[in-house]
Amino acid sequence: MYSPAFMSPTAKAFGPAYIVKMVHAADKVSPSQSTHFADAIPKDSVVFVSQPKGLISACWGGLMSTRAKKRGAAGVVIDGKFRDINEHRELGMNLFARGNSILGTNTFTRASELNVPVSYKNVENGGEVIVNPGDYIIGDADGVVVVPPDSAEECVRLCQERFEIDEETRRCLERGDEIGSTIKRLRK
Repeated sequence: MYSPAFMSPTAKAFGPAYIVKMVHAADKVSPSQSTHFADAIPKDSVVFVSQPKGLISACWGGLMSTRAKKRGAAGVVIDGKFRDINEHRELGMNLFARGNSILGTNTFTRASELNVPVSYKNVENGGEVIVNPGDYIIGDADGVVVVPPDSAEECVRLCQERFEIDEETRRCLERGDEIGSTIKRLRK
């Protein structure tokens, strides 16, 4: 996923998911929201916007990032497109998306449901992730991951374990050890 500063080392987001499910603007069957979804963004959350696939328009723009920042959002992840790249940069909004567009949202999509599970399909490998309200979303220059709350402690343990192995590997390589035998020894 992209961020306003492509693969920026400073673009980081962490927090529980606040989900916005978008539908086609012409969809009159799906539920509608009585207030704008950006006015309900919880403090410290990561807004996850699910846009219908195949649209050329953005579903998020600078005004929404302005409101999200004022509400205390930790970041935004868009399974779709955004616009107003310079506004996001100026705001310092931690935003990740599949792409960008110059077209606005209102003639193409509308918010339908909030805090419902949504599906995210990886276009590269066809894998699918279900994002649930309250799942932890972590994003940085390397990408975005979703961790269910009941897996968080195990995830932290595994990440810490791998970090320590990598740090020991780095120390060995800086001493001049060969990488092949070092990895074989440390990464059992």
